[in-house]
Amino acid sequence: MKRLFGIAAPLALGFFTGCTVPESPERQAELAAFAPVKAVLEQNCVHCHGDQRLSTMPSIHDSKALAALIRQGGWITPGRPEASRLYQVVSFPDQVAGAMPPTGHALRREERQVLREWIQAGAKVPRGPRLRFEPQGELPRSS
Repeated sequence: MKRLFGIAAPLALGFFTGCTVPESPERQAELAAFAPVKAVLEQNCVHCHGDQRLSTMPSIHDSKALAALIRQGGWITPGRPEASRLYQVVSFPDQVAGAMPPTGHALRREERQVLREWIQAGAKVPRGPRLRFEPQGELPRSS
């Protein structure tokens, strides 16, 4: 393999032309497994818990912030969805104070199940480069 500036040619060319190096098979598998969770968060949570959140709200604007909630005991407890505050608040009916998302936009049963299974399986967040979460769909209205 030819070397440019001491770097293997494909990597050097990618750097200079702006092309990205393909994701490893392991990273691709992690991203595919996490895709349903990311979709639920982007559809229901990131509108209020993203970059433009109140300082008292937990941040879910990217994968690093989400991983921090796993380390901060209680928000997400790997293997224990019912003990995880995130799962608790999305499971409350709209009439319960603290239900998330705000009144009128409760998660569908399938969406709650995605989060439940993810937490039950260990709440793994893809390693490597940070994933940004972008709000999708309607902005939830507050009560």
